Amino acid sequence: MIQRRGPGWWETALKRGSRVLVLTFGDSVAGYANLGRNRARGLPYEGEIYELYLRPEYQGLGFGRRLFADSRKELTNAGFEGVAVWALAANEQALGFYRALGGMGVARSSETFGGSTLEKLAFGWSA
Repeated sequence: MIQRRGPGWWETALKRGSRVLVLTFGDSVAGYANLGRNRARGLPYEGEIYELYLRPEYQGLGFGRRLFADSRKELTNAGFEGVAVWALAANEQALGFYRALGGMGVARSSETFGGSTLEKLAFGWSA
């Protein structure tokens, strides 16, 4: 996922007001989180974690929890109350991760990616 995002994508995300947290391990980028104002205005959460990604070799070690906690803290410090996260409904690992962090299922939607329509679920956390 990290390689799929070129410099232009990151520049555009930052110009639009996204915040990016990067998790490094030694000299390697182990993962990142991209976050900012909630895009789903119908949800009662001001902040959103747009993406939270860890390279597979760093999963299951507690880094995801740390990146999530730091993302929530960043959103709170920016004045956003509550946070929402969307995950693909077929991604059982992500769904389990957000449920284990206390996320409540709050919405269901679908989105088209490369010609395929995929179902996604939103999780929410109050301030």
